[in-house]
Amino acid sequence: MKVVAVALAACALALPASAAAPRVTVYAASSLTDVFPAIDRTQRYSFAGSDQLALQIEQGAPADVFAAASTKQPDQLHREGLVDKPVVFATNRPVLIVPRSNPAHIRSVFDLRRHGIKLVIGQQGVPIGDYTRKVLAKLGLASVLTNVVSEETDVRSVVGKVALGEADAGLVYATDARSAAAKLATIALPARAQPTVRYELAIVRATKRLAAAHAFVARVLGRQGRAKLLEFGFGVP
Repeated sequence: MKVVAVALAACALALPASAAAPRVTVYAASSLTDVFPAIDRTQRYSFAGSDQLALQIEQGAPADVFAAASTKQPDQLHREGLVDKPVVFATNRPVLIVPRSNPAHIRSVFDLRRHGIKLVIGQQGVPIGDYTRKVLAKLGLASVLTNVVSEETDVRSVVGKVALGEADAGLVYATDARSAAAKLATIALPARAQPTVRYELAIVRATKRLAAAHAFVARVLGRQGRAKLLEFGFGVP
């Protein structure tokens, strides 16, 4: 019996510390698809548009942590008593993307006014869709919306359409443009049109894994989490 006990103790010591900790389910904006697993690969992730995820949490989905590409959805859930007070953990900026071959010869956002340009954007209510409309309005380019051929439910879908050559251009976050850099070219937007893009993180009050949820949030906000966010092109507050 003593030999068995020693063997079991040795096995336990050999396991990584994270193996014994409960995994949390993190509902996160699709623009966090690459960076969150790099910060903590042990958790369960569900990536989608922030508005879709917020709706699922309102309907009782079993999320432990919510991370959005906007302050709008977490703040609304906080007012409804569904999440703890959100905290800003990252920033981003929209850019214009075109296929690497750029068949439409787009050089700036103002070229989107040309007849026949095929533009893909996020749906209204999706953070990237709302930011896109703010950018175009600030630049006096609201008429460009007549060139929209598709409105997507999340930013990664916009990236995919442009990368596959199904559209001439799209507006996405700078970090998402980096994720498909081999297939895309990035065009900066005028500084005067840049909206404030802040990401918020909050613990879902219905969680049954409160300590593990706090640990995940602390990891994102900590030194290593901030370093990974910077590495993947995000800003940190």
